[in-house]
Amino acid sequence: MCSKALVYLVGAGPGDPGLITVKGLACLQKADVIVHDRLVNPGLLRQAPRGCEMIDVGKSPQRHTLPQETINALLVEKALAGKVVVRLKGGDPFLFGRGGEEAEALAEAGVPFEVVPGVTSAIAAPAYAGIPVTHRDRTSTFAVLTGHEDPTKADSGLDWQKLATGVGTLVCLMGVGNLPQIVAKLIEHGRDPQTPVAIVQQGTEARQRTVTGTLTDIVEKAQAADIKPPAVTIVGEVVRLREKLRWFDTKPLFGKRVLVTRSREQASALSERLRELGAEPLEYPTIEIAPPKDIAPLHEAIARLPTYDWLIFTSANGVRALVDRMTETGTDIQALGRLKVAAIGPPTAQALAGYGLRVDYMPEVYTTEEIAAGIGDVAGQRILLPRAARAPKQLAQALRNKGATVDEVIAYRTLAVGAPAELKALLENGQIDIVTFTSSSTVQNLAASLRGLDPGKALEHPLVACIGPVTAKTAERLSIRVDVVASEHTIAGLVEAIVTAVAERGRDDER
Repeated sequence: MCSKALVYLVGAGPGDPGLITVKGLACLQKADVIVHDRLVNPGLLRQAPRGCEMIDVGKSPQRHTLPQETINALLVEKALAGKVVVRLKGGDPFLFGRGGEEAEALAEAGVPFEVVPGVTSAIAAPAYAGIPVTHRDRTSTFAVLTGHEDPTKADSGLDWQKLATGVGTLVCLMGVGNLPQIVAKLIEHGRDPQTPVAIVQQGTEARQRTVTGTLTDIVEKAQAADIKPPAVTIVGEVVRLREKLRWFDTKPLFGKRVLVTRSREQASALSERLRELGAEPLEYPTIEIAPPKDIAPLHEAIARLPTYDWLIFTSANGVRALVDRMTETGTDIQALGRLKVAAIGPPTAQALAGYGLRVDYMPEVYTTEEIAAGIGDVAGQRILLPRAARAPKQLAQALRNKGATVDEVIAYRTLAVGAPAELKALLENGQIDIVTFTSSSTVQNLAASLRGLDPGKALEHPLVACIGPVTAKTAERLSIRVDVVASEHTIAGLVEAIVTAVAERGRDDER
């Protein structure tokens, strides 16, 4: 057997990608093969190395992609081929996840494996609904049971007599289909019919929904709310704490699906902030960052760095592109420290700070007029402006009008990324609540990629938010209605503007 062969049985957590463990994430980042369940958040799969083989073996009540025995054999096969295999399972691999069976198969085949426990939905879903499974004043005991087993069968493995009266909190996984029978068994074996019950659908995710009631009426309420799997049912006095302790579904963007169109390299900061506010970011980059077609002008500009007085960066991409090329050509980055440096926006300044470079000027307002006015007297000075291939020309011209010599050099290109069919379907079906644009190129490329769809029509339903007036004008030229333009042209400003707009819409709906 190859010495590299190893299988990690990794718990992916309950849905929120931030709840995977540090060790679980490290396993994903070195995997050759990932064998995953259907409930695994797609964002986790993007943590895998480029070229990693992805195998979906997801099961649902309606479909079984692969029998368990076949999954076991697949893990053995991939490991024996010398691969590092991650078996990524929703929740915890050893809690109703059949991870024990997979570990047995690996042990019998002589394949080395490790188990990386995960955060189980049995605790996380109630917690995200504001329900602690234990509480000093309510109960010190809880039990987790599977609702997948038919409670009415003669040889049930569940001792309903003891479960009904001997445990403070009952947490039932996979029990939506059998909810009427479970409720009936609990009441039949002595549980008070007025015991509080909560059902949490898609716990820890932005689409989480919670229905509360009692054993007497929870079946009717769940049916009225059309509760579907995956869902967790909590039975016990701790459910009464929800109204006091709920925290997740009160966030300002809770439940909103937000389209993030930034490049893959830049999307994480925006997505992370949206997720913190309760939204579900959907990353479908419309652009990717690439080197210039002709790299020679950038190399020539780097060679002439001592001749410049000012270096103006309009984006973090420009900072990274220039520094990367300096590294390749063996130019000391400290050469930039001898120039005055201007950064347009906090993210650009942060990128410079990451390289230990100071910023001499950062405008408060990111318009051409404000930048040119704020930089001061530049008459007779030389300015280097590393920029994107299709960046607007107005800033360079405004600086020339002040008497400066400005060398614009293409440091990077933004390339269009086509919209996948699934994104088109989400837009056509009105399943996206907010669309974000962080540059003119994101607008242009999304519009171009929606082949067969009118951009204005496709974006008719969602709230459309732009990072600044230039981006908004590009959208309007393409007949896309713009609802929000950030007054501070940064990611933080964009998110703040979205939160304000959503709150105002909510107040309007209540009137």
